[in-house]
Amino acid sequence: MFVAAAIAVLVTMLLALILAIKGPTVYDRILAVNTFGTLTVLLIAVLGFLSGRPAFLDIGLVYALINFITTIAIMKFFKYSRLGRHSGEDLGGL
Repeated sequence: MFVAAAIAVLVTMLLALILAIKGPTVYDRILAVNTFGTLTVLLIAVLGFLSGRPAFLDIGLVYALINFITTIAIMKFFKYSRLGRHSGEDLGGL
């Protein structure tokens, strides 16, 4: 059963990768890459269960956090064309 789940996740990852390459807009591509990362976490969890190594779940959680932070940073970059403040901006009383 878990082997079938791993195969289904791999097929879905392939479809997400195709959408990431051919996406109509940049936001669709970013969403597809985020979906690919989420499916990677799911695949790591399934493979960890199949191999009997629960430490894979920790690796999956770390990868999920990196995937989330990276997606937020990329979305901010495409919206504002920068990740930080300009050198002349007011810090708002800080």
